[in-house]
Amino acid sequence: MRNFTCLIAVLSILGTVSAQRITWLGGLAAGSGSAAWGVSADGRTVVGVSGAFGQRRAFIWREGVGMQALPQFDDAAGSEAWNVSDDGRYVVGTILNSNWQYQNICWDAQTGTFVNLGTFGGAEGRAFGISADGSVVAGYAFSSAGPYFAYRWTADGGLISSGAAYSWAYGVSADGQTVVGVHYNPGARAFRWRGGSFEELGVGFAYACSANGSVVVGVTFNNSNQQKAFVWREGHGLQTLPDFGNVATANDVSDDGAVIVGEATIAGSGRRAVRWTNAGVEDLNTAYASLLADGSTLTTATRISANGRFIVGMGRHQGVDQAYLLDTQACTAHNGDVDESGCVDDADLLAVLFAFGGTGDSLGRVDVNCDGVVDDADLLIVLFNFGQGC
Repeated sequence: MRNFTCLIAVLSILGTVSAQRITWLGGLAAGSGSAAWGVSADGRTVVGVSGAFGQRRAFIWREGVGMQALPQFDDAAGSEAWNVSDDGRYVVGTILNSNWQYQNICWDAQTGTFVNLGTFGGAEGRAFGISADGSVVAGYAFSSAGPYFAYRWTADGGLISSGAAYSWAYGVSADGQTVVGVHYNPGARAFRWRGGSFEELGVGFAYACSANGSVVVGVTFNNSNQQKAFVWREGHGLQTLPDFGNVATANDVSDDGAVIVGEATIAGSGRRAVRWTNAGVEDLNTAYASLLADGSTLTTATRISANGRFIVGMGRHQGVDQAYLLDTQACTAHNGDVDESGCVDDADLLAVLFAFGGTGDSLGRVDVNCDGVVDDADLLIVLFNFGQGC
């Protein structure tokens, strides 16, 4: 009776316990720094740049695997990874050839290969944005006549120019239909390009947009020429975001346009990673102070996952500027379906048994009730629900 009572108590809190987690990703070489610039929808893949082998090298980090360098030309001078598709397969960025010229690159992380997307006849181009399924890439490429143009790339159509000289694309919507960036006309003007419409949104740089392109974020400049984060919403125009009275940048936005991440300078603290929601602006160092008890700091938030759960960027950890992955809801209690197959079965039972006795805040789904230890309580939940969904 006593054990049954304990089981009922465990089940009564199932689904209500959660915790957050921060993972410092390290570098490609011992002691080297890194910065994260892209994250998959499930948070299990992160891409960015790390110092290694005397170069800046594009990396891919996978949960359970760690950080690895992405392939590049044999004579390359370095590489950069700027974003990744929602499923973590396709990565976009650049490789510096032996002449130190940027080349548009799309990597297939599954096959370990990459494609040079080309240019408009010029020597250089860079890829920055990618759609959710990886079928559309956005960036800029030089023409043979000299000017560079923002582009939208697909496998079937190749590079398609925005038609606006001296334009540069930073992002593309999840559905691949909207491209955002900057157009020098003659000063910096944020733009949204969709179909046959190239629309300037105001002074500044547009870095990212929501899934359907109706929300755009980036940086603008006030009357004192101070850099300010902005959000542009269809039907409402461009508005500066609240900050801490100093410089601020909005780098990315969730698919639904509700959560924006970036950085802001805070008096007495310096540059800090921040998040904007309907409630206003918050310093992520304050919001997740319990995860930073070792003295680490989050200096910038560069990307947010489609659902707004995972945030990546760069922080200061153990004396090194290092990429991080912040899971704002790392552990959600569940019914014992550890591998998320839809069926609570032998595989789930074995996973808990093999992890039995493990402790910490990075256990994953084997910590079924999210109490920081894999123990009898987790095993009982699996047994109680055994066969469910099968």
